[in-house]
Amino acid sequence: MATITINGEQRDLQLPASLAQLIAASDVEQPEMVSVQLNDEFVDRDDWDKTTVNEGDTVDFLYFMGGGCFVVES
Repeated sequence: MATITINGEQRDLQLPASLAQLIAASDVEQPEMVSVQLNDEFVDRDDWDKTTVNEGDTVDFLYFMGGGCFVVES
């Protein structure tokens, strides 16, 4: 077992594991909409299968939300 940090929480994980396997094991909602940072570096979606997670790594699952503009007219 190895300890990694996922979204700020330490978790134990059986290694070796790819980012794709980690996403599946973590029950990430809408994986098609998530971006992944590994040790503060974004990982391209095409590389998730071949990018491995190591002891002590930090992984963040990020969702980018679009927003609008609120204008108050006087």
